[in-house]
Amino acid sequence: MKVAGAFGGGMARMGETCGVVTGSMMTIGLKHGKTKASDDQAKERTYRLVIEFVNKFKARHGSIVCRELLNCDMSTPEGLQEFKDKNLLEIHCAKFVKEAAEMLEEILNTPHT
Repeated sequence: MKVAGAFGGGMARMGETCGVVTGSMMTIGLKHGKTKASDDQAKERTYRLVIEFVNKFKARHGSIVCRELLNCDMSTPEGLQEFKDKNLLEIHCAKFVKEAAEMLEEILNTPHT
């Protein structure tokens, strides 16, 4: 939890890349990333899988950018209040987490070379 503690709200409420997307990238890297600086094959595999994940997420949701996904900019006090008032965490973010986990499960359980 500590390492991803600033992911919320599109990276510290800046409205940039959705934290679940960034966390998914980390998860792919954890499984397929290189462990030696010279392992370019693992690097390329990781990049391919991240691109596959991002393309699936974008196909389903239209973007990976938090403020676009929520139609709300949490980097402003008004946007943060709107996020809270409209209960966007429960309505949208929880769905993004669930769907990202399903996409990750599919990607991570598919044999890759």
